[in-house]
Amino acid sequence: MSERKVAVVTGSATGVGAATALGLSHRGYNILVNYSKSEAEANASEAACRQAGADTLLARGDVSDDEACKRMVGAAISRWGRVDALVNNAGISSFAGTTNWDALDVSTFQRILGVNVIGAFQMVRACAPHLKAAHGAIVNVSSIAGALGIGSSVAYIASKGAVNSLTLHLARALAPEVRVNAVCPGLISTRWFVDGIGIQNYEHLKQQYEQSTPLGKACTAEDVAEAVIWLIEGARTTTGELILLDSGMHLGRALTIVPPSA
Repeated sequence: MSERKVAVVTGSATGVGAATALGLSHRGYNILVNYSKSEAEANASEAACRQAGADTLLARGDVSDDEACKRMVGAAISRWGRVDALVNNAGISSFAGTTNWDALDVSTFQRILGVNVIGAFQMVRACAPHLKAAHGAIVNVSSIAGALGIGSSVAYIASKGAVNSLTLHLARALAPEVRVNAVCPGLISTRWFVDGIGIQNYEHLKQQYEQSTPLGKACTAEDVAEAVIWLIEGARTTTGELILLDSGMHLGRALTIVPPSA
């Protein structure tokens, strides 16, 4: 069995997943880097983790496929004999908007739920015995979409609401051995949004976001990764939490109170 702890990070070729895998590598973890399509980026993410001192496995697999989930976890156990942390980061959306319902057909809706919700559950199911043995941690990368009912599409909003509910259930079901939490980012300055809505729309959205949130800034991938790593490495008495990383967006706009004239 490996003396180093082991983390399985889904969707870790780019963005939050890659930043989380690299951050955990710097903290002494061996890393299973998972991807479904972005092979070149996954190779780069794996190389960065190795450079940071981790032993790595590169695993191509779609988390909506239960057999692929089992194979990934099996590969980690064969290599290292343990899994200490699972980060359910793999996720997809359809940038259809929240009122253009006709843009979402059944197969698209089911595909989003299959990756974002069922995929997360299947990874938990495959990892659970090993996480219990290690007294490990699970962090689900959710979204303010699931907390506030806003986002790129109705299907995405529904999927992240389900991830949040799943997090609460799993925190109870896997206690006391395993802690389960979720992070719920707002706007993240990664290519995911740019690819989804185009650079001009993204820049407009980012400007609106920064003007309307108390902290006045979007998250970076590293900001989210830092919170994920804290929930894994620290937060020893924290489970069942949905951590909002939205620069205070959930607070709404502040009211300006003008005192009456004397």
